[in-house]
Amino acid sequence: MPAPLSSSTLTDPTAVDPALSGGLLASLLPDLSVGAVLGFATGYALKKLGRVVLLLVGLLFITLQVLSWFDLITVHWTRVQALSEPWLRQGGEQGAAWLSRLLTANLPFAGSFTAALLVGLRARG
Repeated sequence: MPAPLSSSTLTDPTAVDPALSGGLLASLLPDLSVGAVLGFATGYALKKLGRVVLLLVGLLFITLQVLSWFDLITVHWTRVQALSEPWLRQGGEQGAAWLSRLLTANLPFAGSFTAALLVGLRARG
């Protein structure tokens, strides 16, 4: 339970709580703000990169379908599916954990970085 406020603190509106005026909060603020900015920027960049990768995969699929339509190539989609499913399943399970370890390695501000990373992934734009 917090300590009761003294009468001098109640009457003096300019009085600052000693815990906030220096010490712990002041030393953590730069790390938290740097972590938040870097986390948001990383999340936003990953979101944009993901869109570019999806665009390229879609264009590749359209190209293959057009070439297949004109009988220039034959695509064995069942074979493509059989080859890609194990790789995609393993990548989905381990990819997020690997990316998280990679991005937060040796960061003193990993908590604020991770929170802002998620905000950056959800940001519009």
